[in-house]
Amino acid sequence: MFLSPLVSLLFLAAALLCCNTQGAESTNKIGNGYRLISVQDSPDGGLVGHLQVKEKNSVYGPDIPLLQLYVKHETNGRLRVHMTDAKKQRWEVPYNLLPRAQPPSLKPTITRSLNKPTIFSLDTSNTDLIFSYTKDPFTFAVTRKSNGQTLFNSSSTLVFKDQYLEISTTLPKDASLYGLGENTQPHGIKLYPNEPYTLFTTDISAINLNTDLYGSHPVYMDLRNVGGEAQAHAVLLLNSNGMDVVYTGTSLTYKVIGGVFDFYFFSGPTPLGVVDQYTEFVGRPAAMPYWSLGFHQCRWGYHNLSVVEDVVDNYKKAQIPLDVIWNDDDHMDFHKDFTLNPVAYPREKLVAFLDKIHSQGMKYIVLIDPGINVNSTYGVYQRGMASDVFIKYHGKPYLAQVWPGAVYFPDFLNPKTVSWWGDEIKRFHELVPVDGLWIDMNEASNFCSGLCTIPEGIKCPSVTGPGWDCCLDCKNITDTRWDNPPYKINASGMGEAIGFKTIATSATHYKGVLEYDAHSLYGFSQSIATHKALEGLQGKRPFILTRSTFVGSGHYAAHWTGDNKGTWEDLRYSISTILNFGIFGVPMVGSDICGFYPAPTEELCNRWIEVGAFYPFSRDHANYYSPRQELYQWESVAESARNALGMRYKLLPYLYTLTYEAHTSGAPIARPLFFSFPQYTECYGLSTQFLIGSSMMVSPVLESNKTKVDALFPPGTWYSMFDMSQSIVSEGGQFVELDAPLHVINVHVYQNAIIPMQQGGMISKEARMTPFSLVVTFPAGATEGKATGNLFLDEDELPEMKLGNGYSTYVEFYATVSQGKVKVWSNVQEPKFASDRGWIIEKVTVLGLNGAKGTFAVEVDDATVDVSSVDITTTENDDPNGAGVIRKSKMVVIKGLKLAVGKKFAMSWKLKAEN
Repeated sequence: MFLSPLVSLLFLAAALLCCNTQGAESTNKIGNGYRLISVQDSPDGGLVGHLQVKEKNSVYGPDIPLLQLYVKHETNGRLRVHMTDAKKQRWEVPYNLLPRAQPPSLKPTITRSLNKPTIFSLDTSNTDLIFSYTKDPFTFAVTRKSNGQTLFNSSSTLVFKDQYLEISTTLPKDASLYGLGENTQPHGIKLYPNEPYTLFTTDISAINLNTDLYGSHPVYMDLRNVGGEAQAHAVLLLNSNGMDVVYTGTSLTYKVIGGVFDFYFFSGPTPLGVVDQYTEFVGRPAAMPYWSLGFHQCRWGYHNLSVVEDVVDNYKKAQIPLDVIWNDDDHMDFHKDFTLNPVAYPREKLVAFLDKIHSQGMKYIVLIDPGINVNSTYGVYQRGMASDVFIKYHGKPYLAQVWPGAVYFPDFLNPKTVSWWGDEIKRFHELVPVDGLWIDMNEASNFCSGLCTIPEGIKCPSVTGPGWDCCLDCKNITDTRWDNPPYKINASGMGEAIGFKTIATSATHYKGVLEYDAHSLYGFSQSIATHKALEGLQGKRPFILTRSTFVGSGHYAAHWTGDNKGTWEDLRYSISTILNFGIFGVPMVGSDICGFYPAPTEELCNRWIEVGAFYPFSRDHANYYSPRQELYQWESVAESARNALGMRYKLLPYLYTLTYEAHTSGAPIARPLFFSFPQYTECYGLSTQFLIGSSMMVSPVLESNKTKVDALFPPGTWYSMFDMSQSIVSEGGQFVELDAPLHVINVHVYQNAIIPMQQGGMISKEARMTPFSLVVTFPAGATEGKATGNLFLDEDELPEMKLGNGYSTYVEFYATVSQGKVKVWSNVQEPKFASDRGWIIEKVTVLGLNGAKGTFAVEVDDATVDVSSVDITTTENDDPNGAGVIRKSKMVVIKGLKLAVGKKFAMSWKLKAEN
C-alpha cells in the first residue's frame, strides 16, 4: 500500500512518541496502587468502598489519597464500576447531557469483612456479570457467571492522579476487539495490536490513519469463541477527557488525562444484545424520516442557485434517483451562519426552487458551523453577545478563526445558549424552509491555536475563496497545566498540544467548566441543542448530520465519516468506519461517495456508488477544488448508479424497517457478518463485506481492474438479489469467486428470510406509493423450512417513530414449507394506517423450494384464487447433481395478487411431486 508523505510522517511521529513515552514510564514508576480500607452496602442496592493510596508518587502529579468506589448492577445486563476522589468532586460527563444515576457519597464505614477476596453481586440469579475484588493491592474483576470467563481484570497497578488516570485489563489471545473510535483503521474493523488508539475530538482529515478523528467513543466490544460457543460483551469508559488506549493483544491499558473511572460492562452475550444494552443506556438511535434513506447529493462549490437547479435537473435526465440536494457553505453571505448570499442565492428565487422540489417530495439541507463571525453588523452575533452565550477566556469571549474569519464559539453547556441557538434556527427556517441541518467543524475546529487578537489594518481572511491559514495574531498558551498537561496524549497522531487548532483547553464554559474536560463533548452538546430546536419546528422529525460525535450522539444525529480521499484505500476504509459506528449506536452513517478529494477515477466512482448505494446514509460529496463528480458526469457511473440505487430504492421498505429496529433496539443497519454468524470465526476480521440488517450481504469490488470478487459466504444458502434464480450453497462456509463486471454489485440474501420490497422510483415519495412484493428464502431444496420478516410503516415525518399513535403499522411475515405444502401469512399490528393508504402486496417470490413444477392452485384466506388472475412462474434447477456452490435456484413467483398490507392474510399451495 502506497502511503503519502504526510501519512508516512504521521506513522513515524506516532511510533517515536510511543517509544519515547514508554521509555519515560519504564524508568519512572507512575503509581504504587491502592488498598481497600472500607466497604459497605449503598442505599440503592449497590456497594460503596473506599481506597487509600499505598505509597505516594509524583510522576505526572501527586496521587489522590482517598478514592470512592461504587459498584452496582444497574440492569440484568449492565454493571457499573465508578471510581472518583472521595473528598472532592471531579469532572464527569454532565448528567443532564447523558442522563444516568448519580453514585451516592458515603463516609468510610467498614461493614463487610476485608480479610479475604470478596465476590459481590446484586442478584446472581438474574445477572450474568459477577464483580469481585481483592483488598491489597486493590484490583477488581468482572467475570461471566454462565461460563466463568474473566471479561475484565485490573490486575496491574491502579493510578489515579488529578491529570493522569491509568488502569489495565488482561485479555485472552483469542479475544477479537472492535471499537475505540473514531479513527481510520487500515487493518480493518478488528483492533490491531500496538497501534495507537487516541480519543480526543480533532479536525484532522479522515485520510490520516490511526489518529484521533472527529469523534470520541471509549467503548469496545469483545467477541470470543471458546469451545465453539461465541459470546460478546462490551466495556464503556464514560469519560470525555483525552486518552490513549494501548492495546497489545493480551492487555488493554487506559491512560486518561482527567475525569473519573466510570466503567459500564454490558453482558450481551450476542453482538446484537450488546448494542441493545449499550443503546438502552446511552440513548436509542434517533428516528429517521423515510426520505433520509434516499440518495443525497452535495458539493462544496455550488457557487450559485442555478448550479444547484442544474444538478437536480441532470439527475432527473439521467434517471438516477435523488431525494435530497445539499448546500455546503456556498449559500451563505461570506460564510456566516443563518444567512443567504443575496447575489448567488437570493431568497425569493431559493424559496421558489424549494417550493418546486418540495412539491415533488425532494428535500433541501444546508450546512452550519458553530463559529459565529465577530461582526457588529451581524444579527446572529449581536443577539449572541446580548445573551452572553460564548465560551470565555479570562472572562471575555474566546477568539478563534474559521471560514468567515474571526469567530466566537457558542457554549452549548449553557442553557441560555441552547435557547439562543434554537431561536436562530427558527429565524433561519422562517427565512429558508430547510428540511434538516448539517453541523460541521464542531470538534471544535479552529484555524489558529492559542490566544488570539484581530490584527489591525489587515483583511482576515484575505483570500476570496476558502482559506484555512490563520490570519489572526496569536500566541501559544503553555503556562497552565490545562494547556500543557503532564502527560501528553498522542493528539493528531503527532503528539500535538491538545489545544492545537481548537479551543484553548484553559478556556471556560458555563459555570467555569474547563474546555480541557469538556472538549470532546462539543459536537455532542451542539447535536442536542440542534435536535431540540428542530423538534420545535412544524412538528416534524428532525434530521441532523454531525461530524463530531461522542457517546450517545446517535440519539440525536446521523454521521458521515468526514474528509476522505478519492482512493481505493479510502473506499475500503469506509466499510470499517461505518461498521464501527453501528456498534457505537450511530446506525445512520455513511462516507462521501467517490471521495471528498481529490478527483476520483471513473472506475473508482463506479465501484464507490455500488458500495455507497448500500451505506445507511448515502451521499455524494466533493471538495471545493475538486472537479465535478455528480453521478451523471460519466455515463458508465450513471449506469452503475441506476443499477445500485435502483435496488436501494426497491429495498426502501426493508431499510426503513431497519431504522425502526435501530430506533427501538439499537440494532445497526450496516453490520459486520459476525453479528449474524457469531459462531463462524472466519468472519471475525472480515472488513470487505457487510450485512444490511441480519440477512442481506454486500460483497463489493474494492480494487482497481477487478471483474471478480472473492466473497466469504457463511454456511447456508444465499440468493442473488439481482438474479434470484442464482443461489450459492455454502456447506460449511467458504470463499466463492463471484463475477463482478463494472456495473455489477453482488448483493445476496440469506435463507429463512422474508424481505419486503416495492418497485422503486426516482424519489422515495413516489417509490413508497408503488405495490409491495415479498421475497421468501428457504434453504436450497428445502422440504421443511421456516422464514420470517417484518415491515414497519408510519407517517414518517411525525416526531415519534412508534406504534400505537394511529399513524403507524407493523407487519410480521411468516412462511413455512412442510409436508409438501407452502404457507405464507402475516400478522398485523395497528392495521389502520396501512389500510387507509390502500397498500397491497402484488407479488410473492419464494426461493429454494424442492418439488415446485408446473401450475398449481393457490389459496388465500382459505379461498382458491382463480389461476387465470395470477401469473405463476417456476424455474428449474440446471445443476441437479449439486456440482459446485453456484446453482440455479428453484423459484416460484406469484404475480397479480392483491393482498392488503393492512390486513392479515394467509396464502398457501401444495407442491406437486416431480416426475
